Amino acid sequence: MNREMLLLVDAISREKNVDRDVVFGAVEAALAQATKKLQGGEVDIRVAVDRETGDYETFRRWLVVPDEAGLQNPDAEEMLSDAVDRIAEIEVGDYIEEPIASVPIGRIGAMAAKQVILQKIRDAERETLLNDFLSRGDKIFVGSVKRLDKGDIVVESGRVEGRLKRSEMIPKENLRVGDRVRAVITGVDPTARGPQILLSRSAPAYMVELFALEVPEMEQGLLEIKSCARDSGSRAKIAVVSHDKRVDPIGTCVGVRGSRVNAVTNELAGERVDIVLWSEDPAQFVIGALAPANVVSIVVDEEKHAMDVVVDEENLAIAIGRGGQNVRLASELTGWRINIMTAEESQAKQAQESESVRKLFVEKLDVDVEVADILIEEGFNSLEEVAYVPLQEMLEIQSFDEDTVNELRNRAKDALLTMEIAKEEQVEEVSQDLRDLEFEGTRLSPELIAKLAEGGIHSRDDLADLAVDELTGMTQLDEAAAKALIMKAREHWFTA
Repeated sequence: MNREMLLLVDAISREKNVDRDVVFGAVEAALAQATKKLQGGEVDIRVAVDRETGDYETFRRWLVVPDEAGLQNPDAEEMLSDAVDRIAEIEVGDYIEEPIASVPIGRIGAMAAKQVILQKIRDAERETLLNDFLSRGDKIFVGSVKRLDKGDIVVESGRVEGRLKRSEMIPKENLRVGDRVRAVITGVDPTARGPQILLSRSAPAYMVELFALEVPEMEQGLLEIKSCARDSGSRAKIAVVSHDKRVDPIGTCVGVRGSRVNAVTNELAGERVDIVLWSEDPAQFVIGALAPANVVSIVVDEEKHAMDVVVDEENLAIAIGRGGQNVRLASELTGWRINIMTAEESQAKQAQESESVRKLFVEKLDVDVEVADILIEEGFNSLEEVAYVPLQEMLEIQSFDEDTVNELRNRAKDALLTMEIAKEEQVEEVSQDLRDLEFEGTRLSPELIAKLAEGGIHSRDDLADLAVDELTGMTQLDEAAAKALIMKAREHWFTA
């Protein structure tokens, strides 16, 4: 019988083009499964088959666990204190094994054994095919629609399958069985029972790869797409830069009579593409990203990573775009939060900010409005700047003598110290349940807790009661992160 098993293993290995060890592993799994059924309970069985003779041994084994964890499965676990009585040098995570009587192959349910072995072989085949496909390094998956699966589409390329989820399709796209499809590979899910390759036609990466196919200069390293933002099926923006002064990046991507950009647009159901020149200067980059709107002026706020962009009345609608599409895509493309406003709105905002700074200086530096206005006119917008800007810069202010400058710097430092002490006292009032709240895999940062405390948020329930716009204004989190944090704070309401 052992010889027949060896012949069977060799035959399956050749027929299915998989390694003999994989087939032996399937046989061992089938024998272990049959033995486990005879033993009963949740026992752990290991079978070892000799690759040369076909002889096999069967072992029952117990996993060694720490004493403090206790036994979760007494049939297959042993506490460390008991295990060391049997094997002195054993450690947590090791196994204790005892040989038991092997089940004769003839007594294994033929169908059960066959199913286990064939499933193992199928898994090994699929893994081999997947590895061969991925080793080619293709970024775009080209195949035909094989079937529909709960709204998703299964795309077949040779013997490899990919899954195109409904959420990753271009809106209003109607694909049918047999249609030829291209999509970018976004990942691989080795645990999936069905197609393991994940595809997308709506991801920005797909547009980048399509341009790479149409623009040979990208492969040659003469041209690079630095970023891409898409409203799939409607409009997109790409930022390009040339690494060769002889190559016009925008013209190269457009192609002769628009041939290259039209090829991409046709593949994406008519999605319109704006090609923007990338710049190291963030302000210049944002101005280009907002095209075709003309920008009058721009104010950069490095701390908030935001820009106030001023446009005239006739360009306001163009800059914002239908449904805010243009400014949203420009923001995604550049990575900056962009606030579009008219000249009147900009002046009103600047006046409001100046009044806020003026009030701060008058209150914290104990000076009159005239002195506060001089500081504002000289570009000072915070106590930190007054306290720590180089002394020589402040001495250059004609209205101030050296004694006045030193007095202002000392008052600013004292005010900052007082404010820091007050902030620490506020943070100490924050409850432990808020300090322990985990968000995005880690606890809330001290900086975020300080901002919450400053806004009067001292407990998890305080945070849970906030509206999204209240939290964004308090912490400068973006809307998506603020919403996620509030929902995280509300979790205990539904699990209690």
